[in-house]
Amino acid sequence: MNKIKRREFLKLSAKGVAFATIPIVFKANPVAAFLTPPQEDAQLSDYYKHFGVDEKVIRDVMAAALEKGGDYCDVFFQHRISNWIGLEDKAVNRAYSDVDFGVGIRVVEEEQTGYSFTEEITPKAMKLAAKTAANIANQSKTAPPEELKLHNTPNYYPIQTMWEDVRIDQKIPYLEKINDKVFKNDSRIIKCKIWFSDQSTYILVANSQGRLVYDYQPMTYLVTSCNAEQNGKREENYFSLGGRQGIEYFSPKNVDRLADEAVHRTVVLFDAVQPEAGEMEVVLAAGSSGILLHEAIGHGMEADFNRKELSIFSDKMNQKVAEEFVTIVDDGTFPNARGAINVDDEGNDTEKTVLVENGILRSYLHDYISAKHYKVKPTGNGRRESFRYNPIPRMRNTYMINGPHTKEEIIKSVKKGLYTEAFTNGQVDIGVGDFSFYVKSGYMIENGKLTQPVKDINIIGNGPEVLKKIVMVANDFGLEEGGGTCGKYGQGVPVSDGLPTTKVSAITVSGVSS
Repeated sequence: MNKIKRREFLKLSAKGVAFATIPIVFKANPVAAFLTPPQEDAQLSDYYKHFGVDEKVIRDVMAAALEKGGDYCDVFFQHRISNWIGLEDKAVNRAYSDVDFGVGIRVVEEEQTGYSFTEEITPKAMKLAAKTAANIANQSKTAPPEELKLHNTPNYYPIQTMWEDVRIDQKIPYLEKINDKVFKNDSRIIKCKIWFSDQSTYILVANSQGRLVYDYQPMTYLVTSCNAEQNGKREENYFSLGGRQGIEYFSPKNVDRLADEAVHRTVVLFDAVQPEAGEMEVVLAAGSSGILLHEAIGHGMEADFNRKELSIFSDKMNQKVAEEFVTIVDDGTFPNARGAINVDDEGNDTEKTVLVENGILRSYLHDYISAKHYKVKPTGNGRRESFRYNPIPRMRNTYMINGPHTKEEIIKSVKKGLYTEAFTNGQVDIGVGDFSFYVKSGYMIENGKLTQPVKDINIIGNGPEVLKKIVMVANDFGLEEGGGTCGKYGQGVPVSDGLPTTKVSAITVSGVSS
């Protein structure tokens, strides 16, 4: 097993960090074998040194947070280094970086939350933020925070090279190779845009119950967008790959795919048609069609919506919501996926949470507050965009597991319907589950065969009703390879979704009038 040795990490120089000129010494173990605790290399002392704190400082801050009698508090330290590089008009012409560094302090009293953050990690600044968060509470009885105890975590996203060790001149050839292949693949391509992003995030989380965790979180995303022209007609589409990966993920095979898929998805639109509007059978392609599952169903299973009785699933626990061959999970342990997390942003263990088991609703997605409300264990879904936000229940990797059918028999079973490959611009009403999605890529199904590609259509329906109308599930599960960023209450977090090829007996399709 390769080891990354202790080294000078980064001279922080942005976002108002109090010790911006001090070299930070840090080491990490992103090359650990799957499930090997990263603590074997990176020690707690390294994280303390990295953030300029120790146990006494943290406990003093939590004591200030609890001075008005809150039930619970946590402290979330975060350091994030983000880089972007872009290619347009056949030249790499954009690049920028961002360093974010700070701490968020939360106080909880019953189901009320007080929250404050600071970019200045000094005892004085942190105590001031803690006292601000403490104002949510108003009790005469106070309890000191418990002694901190390090909780070891697994590693669900091992990589070979940390992004801090990858120079910009090592990234540029990837963009140039993709660009060259895009234009070589089809003479109709008139424009290509490519974005390459990478990110390293370090977190340290402590709470008043004595739990202490830390984590190193890599992330990358590479997207290729194409514009093509044929006989005065223009089309545009894209393809992306990403996840909690290192630069080794962009192998020659994946570089070729980023060019080939983007070109194919673009030029096929020249032959695309709009189907007749109306209700029809819809087959969701394996992989990226899982965004419908995420939006139309997954959000309704986040526990805060159910605790507040805003979700249509709030009274459906342990009831049948789908056929017995439908099982849906939200999985933080999926290796190197965009939504994978070793711990959530409250410091809770991540897990593979079964939401729907053989058609029966079995669990919601819980953070600390909802778990306490429902008297269950947190599922590891307390997530936040950054230290500036308090954690709330969020999805990770949400997907349906394999069923008893095959893709071939599902398509063959459809006389006239729609096969969807990719969606964009989805809108969902969490309360009732109504949704609308724009189909970016798809095909007509006629007499059991894929025929013409389609474009400029939406599918409209109700998530819980669609769940009931799933009549066939194949055995070809795929997870969306690019993943996305999920928005909720003004916060965005990385997620992914997926499913096997799935047939829904009826969804309304907008198209042309018959």
